[in-house]
Amino acid sequence: MAGSGIAWIDWAFNQCVYLLVWVANALGLSYEEVNILLFVFVCPLVFMFLVTLIVRQRIEIIRLRRETEGL
Repeated sequence: MAGSGIAWIDWAFNQCVYLLVWVANALGLSYEEVNILLFVFVCPLVFMFLVTLIVRQRIEIIRLRRETEGL
């Protein structure tokens, strides 16, 4: 499968492909369908959730700093 010439990258890539093929077989989907679901839908949703979480926490940190400076 992988042919980068860097052993650990090839190993990691192959393990990911094996995992995607296993998930595809378990769900009765093709490798391509699982790949699309993961990288077009799931990863962007997780990214947006994490960005939202970071922004909310930054706002909370700013609020708490302002409260403690006023003491």
